[in-house]
Amino acid sequence: MKRAVLYTRVSTCDQNPETQALDLRRLAEQRGFKIVHEYTDRISGAKAKRPALDQMLAAAHRREFDIVLVWAADRLARSVRHFLEVLDTLNHLGIEFVSFRENLDTGGPLGRAVIVIVSAVAELERNLIIERVRAGLRRARLEGRTLGRKPIEIDRAGLLRDRGRGLSLAQLAKAYKISRTSVARALKRSGDHTSAVLENTRDRQEHRAS
Repeated sequence: MKRAVLYTRVSTCDQNPETQALDLRRLAEQRGFKIVHEYTDRISGAKAKRPALDQMLAAAHRREFDIVLVWAADRLARSVRHFLEVLDTLNHLGIEFVSFRENLDTGGPLGRAVIVIVSAVAELERNLIIERVRAGLRRARLEGRTLGRKPIEIDRAGLLRDRGRGLSLAQLAKAYKISRTSVARALKRSGDHTSAVLENTRDRQEHRAS
């Protein structure tokens, strides 16, 4: 028996999701599905944050069910793009999708054809996003803009001075508000490579022992 979950959504708190759930429970009974959970969001279709949908997708990644039943496609997603993304995610996880109103079932021949189209559109969208990002990076380089995070400014002279006073990497990291890795790297560039490596190794061993 296939494990099914129901996902229902209503736009306002005064609407009752039970209307959708009744049809979906009846559909599950007719097809011999075992309902293992029911997820409900009471939120506008335009809102990006949907706690119940997020919980359902997390459960999908844990393979806790085999089929998602919804009353209508627009109950599931906030936009066509979002719907394609969710459907593509379910497909990659091997989870079937059934919409009551549209009579869409990805377990059947027509549904599988839809999945092929959805996957192709999702792949095209991913490639377009990647190309837009690459184009933006190329333009930034041509304009001479700095990409990525701003380099950390480190007082290497101060580090060497305090290192000479006997401070450990952990103490230097705390004093200069940087990571121990950054301290070791700065000392290496300043010519204190051997002691930095030895101290970093000793600090890690002490940290694991504690």
